[in-house]
Amino acid sequence: MTDPPLFPAQEIGSLMKPRWQLLGQRGQPLDDAARAEFSAWNDRLHFVPPDDPMVRKFLGERSREVNAETVRDWAALCLIRYLESAGLARVYDGEARRVEMYEYPIRQMRGFQFLGHVRSFDNKYYLKASITGEIRLDRPYHTEEFEFVRDHARATVKLPITGPYTLADWSYNEYYLRRQTGWKGPGTRRRAQRDFVVELARRAIRPTLAALIERGCRVIQVDEPAAGTHPQEAELVAEGFNAATEGLDAEFSMHICFSDYRSLFPALLEAKRCTQWAWEFANRDSEGHDGYEVLKLFREYGDHRQVGLGVVDVHRDEVESPERVKERLLRATRILGDPRRIWVNPDCGLRTRSLDVAYQKLTNMVRGAALARAELDGRAAA
Repeated sequence: MTDPPLFPAQEIGSLMKPRWQLLGQRGQPLDDAARAEFSAWNDRLHFVPPDDPMVRKFLGERSREVNAETVRDWAALCLIRYLESAGLARVYDGEARRVEMYEYPIRQMRGFQFLGHVRSFDNKYYLKASITGEIRLDRPYHTEEFEFVRDHARATVKLPITGPYTLADWSYNEYYLRRQTGWKGPGTRRRAQRDFVVELARRAIRPTLAALIERGCRVIQVDEPAAGTHPQEAELVAEGFNAATEGLDAEFSMHICFSDYRSLFPALLEAKRCTQWAWEFANRDSEGHDGYEVLKLFREYGDHRQVGLGVVDVHRDEVESPERVKERLLRATRILGDPRRIWVNPDCGLRTRSLDVAYQKLTNMVRGAALARAELDGRAAA
C-alpha cells in the first residue's frame, strides 16, 4: 500500500441535513426551496438518477409517497458524494441518519432509564438517561449505517462513534455510585465514574467496534467531546478508550473539540491504540494568538502520533482562503517537524454551516493542502 500524499483530507463530524431530507422524512410536501436544493446538488453530485420515477414523485406533487428510509438513503448518498467531490480522502455520510450522538447509542443498551431533556451546548437539548442497572448491549449499532456507506463510497470510509467517557459523563450515574459503600465523597464518586466508563467501554462500545471491524471498517474515530470539560479525568478518558479498543485491529483516532488541550497532558497520551489526535486549532487562531502553538506539547512529551489538524473554523461563515490553510499547515509542520504526521480537517463537524458554505470551506481546505504540499515539494527539489 502506498502512502497518501502529504496533507490528506478527512471528515471529522456531521454536516447540516438538507432541507429536502428533513421535509421528506416527516412526510411533508417539498417547498420550492427544498426542490431547488435537491436539484442543484444532484446536478452537481449525481447521487440519484434524475429520471428515476421515485425522484420525479419526490420533486412533484407526490412526495409523500416516498418513504422516509428512501429519503435517508438519498441524503446519505448525497453527502458521501459531497465529501468525495470536495476532495476528501476519508469520508462518511455526514451522519445523515443520526439525530445526535448520545441518545441513539444509549437506546441500544439495557440498564438505562431516560429522565428528561437537558440543555447542552449550542442551545441544543438532549434526552438524558440515568444508569440504573447492569449494562447490556441489545445489539451492535451503526453496523447497517456503515454497510451502506461501505457499499457506496469511493474513498476510504472513516466511521465516527461516541466514546465511553462522553456517554458516561452525559448520563446520571446512579447504579455504580449505589454500589460504592460509605460516604459518597469525591473519591467514591470518582471510583463509581471509573466503573461506569470502563463497563460502558467493555460491554457496549467494544462489541460494537468489533462488529464494525468484522464488516470491514478499518478507520474509526472515537468522539470524546466531554473530555475537555473535566480535565482532571483525562486518565479516565484514556482508560475508557483502551478498554473499548483492546485487542481490536483497526486504525483508531480520538476527536476532542474545543478544549484546553494543555490540561489533558500527559494523562491523555496513555490512550495506547490511538494513532491520531483529531483536534481543533483554527477556532483559536487569530491575529496575536497562535492557535497551533499547543502542538509543541507533542514534542515536549515525545508523542509522535498523527495529528488531524483543524484548519477551518466551523463557527464562522467566513471561508478561509487556500493560502490561509497553506500557512496554517506549514506553521504546524514547523512545530511538529514531520509533515507526514498531518491529516487536514475542519475543527469539528460543519453542521452549523449551510451546505454551500461548508462545501466552500472543504474545497478551500483541500486546495490549501495542495499549495502546502507543492511548497514543501519545491523546497525538497531545490
